[in-house]
Amino acid sequence: MKVEIINIKEIMEILPHRFPFLMIDKVLEVNKEKLYIKAIKNVSINESYFNGHFPDYPIMPGVLIIEAMAQAAAVGMKIIYPEYKEKFFLLAGLDKVRFRHPVYPGDTLIIEAYGFKKKGSIMKASSVAKVGEKIVAEAEFLASIK
Repeated sequence: MKVEIINIKEIMEILPHRFPFLMIDKVLEVNKEKLYIKAIKNVSINESYFNGHFPDYPIMPGVLIIEAMAQAAAVGMKIIYPEYKEKFFLLAGLDKVRFRHPVYPGDTLIIEAYGFKKKGSIMKASSVAKVGEKIVAEAEFLASIK
C-alpha cells in the first residue's frame, strides 16, 4: 500500500528531531508492501554548517548526509511498523557506508530506504542518497528501539 506525501508538519509528529537537526523536508512515497520510503532534503546555503564546511568550497558534511538517511529510515520504520510509532530509535550501527560524490548547496538530496527488518529490539534498513540519478552515499543502518 502506497502512502501519500508526508509534509514537514507530519514528519515532526513522527520524529523527535527539531531545527537545526531535522534533516528531511518531505516524504514522497512509502510502500509498506515493498518496505520502502523515499524522502527529500533540500540543501540550502543558509544552513549554518556551510559557514565552516568549507567557506570557499561548501559541501554538506558526510555525517549529516548519513543523519538525513537515518531519519528517513526512522520515519519508514515507524510507518511500516505502526506498533513502533511512539518508540524512540537510537542509531546502533552503520555498515557498508560509502560516500560517492559531494552534495552542494542548492542540491535536493533524494533518500531511499528499503529492506526494513526487525528482530527483538533491533531494526535494520539499507539506504541510498542521490542527487538526481547520481548516488552520493549509501549505508546500512541498525537502530535500537527504546
